[in-house]
Amino acid sequence: MSAPFNILVCVTQQKTCERLIRKAAALRDEKKGELFVIHVARNEWNFLGSKKEGEALEYLFGISKSFGADLTVLKSDDILGTIVEFVRKNNVNLVILGESKNQRREIDYAEELKKMLKNVEVSVVPQ
Repeated sequence: MSAPFNILVCVTQQKTCERLIRKAAALRDEKKGELFVIHVARNEWNFLGSKKEGEALEYLFGISKSFGADLTVLKSDDILGTIVEFVRKNNVNLVILGESKNQRREIDYAEELKKMLKNVEVSVVPQ
């Protein structure tokens, strides 16, 4: 029996991240692995200070649960390092990120994760 194929979805405080969770859940079902959803907020960000952002995270928490995944919210000033640590701790095989309007920054996150996680696939899902 082969090892499970675990997938991590990185979300922001936007309801549109639901598409990433849905795509990852379909892949997880195909590969018979586990699905993780994570949101990493910088320490100075008051991620529940905005009603809209709080509602978005609550919405994504519900979507994650509906697909049998937990949404983990972590605070750290080292966003990439926190994601890498989570990936290693949970034996993740695939990290899914969403493409953002500020493409340059998102591509940098994806490229940095690829360098830091040599044996893990990193996929950026277009909008």
